[in-house]
Amino acid sequence: MSGHSKWSTIKHKKGAADAKRGKIFTKLIKEVTTAARIGGGDPDGNPRLRKAIDEAKAQNMPGDNIDRAIKKGTGELEGVVYEEVSYEGYGPEGVAVLVECMTDNKNRTVADIRHIFSKYNGNLGENGCVAWMFDKIGLIVLEKSAADEDQLMEIALEAGAEDIKDEGETWEVHTSIESFDEVSKAIVDAGLTAVSAELTRLPQTTVKVQGKPAQTNLKLFTMLDDHDDVQHVYANFDISDEEMESFAG
Repeated sequence: MSGHSKWSTIKHKKGAADAKRGKIFTKLIKEVTTAARIGGGDPDGNPRLRKAIDEAKAQNMPGDNIDRAIKKGTGELEGVVYEEVSYEGYGPEGVAVLVECMTDNKNRTVADIRHIFSKYNGNLGENGCVAWMFDKIGLIVLEKSAADEDQLMEIALEAGAEDIKDEGETWEVHTSIESFDEVSKAIVDAGLTAVSAELTRLPQTTVKVQGKPAQTNLKLFTMLDDHDDVQHVYANFDISDEEMESFAG
């Protein structure tokens, strides 16, 4: 499992998402607004907006907040225009880090991201230095107790999933970008509850780190993830569950 996916699952299990609901709402509102600006305000004809709305509802965001975000995106209400930008760099031990942002001030954002990298013994690199190491996929994570392997394989593979992986306490369902919505719907229609379902970036190779470098990479990852302008962070670290649990605790 990628470092990003494993860490996200551990944070979810520990309830960290609830403690940071305000930050989550900020990120989701930016995504809804930008999706509506780019593809229009009708979720039936705008898959990116539909997914953003589903994610917002999953976090119990009030409907009025979602509606206002859509109207700001379409121009019906005055709002900030966010620009999508990515930054790439390295953490301790050569761990590759890809940061996807939405910002109304690129100069502020790049200065903040560079500072965070520097603070945790990393460095911001040139565009393209690590992005090629990550493949964009659909990823659906379920607790082992949610379904047995045969049941999940029948549901997911029939709907177009590419692979199902046993990750100890969880199942990982991998899909192409194109089949993500259909596989997600099939899992929900079967009455199964996912820990997370997202379009993500999976590293082609991983870097095993432990001890102090592992803890520093997790601090770097967490500080980037907590930044208001950051939507997603991906890293190719391979850190043991025990070290991650210890850090999260």
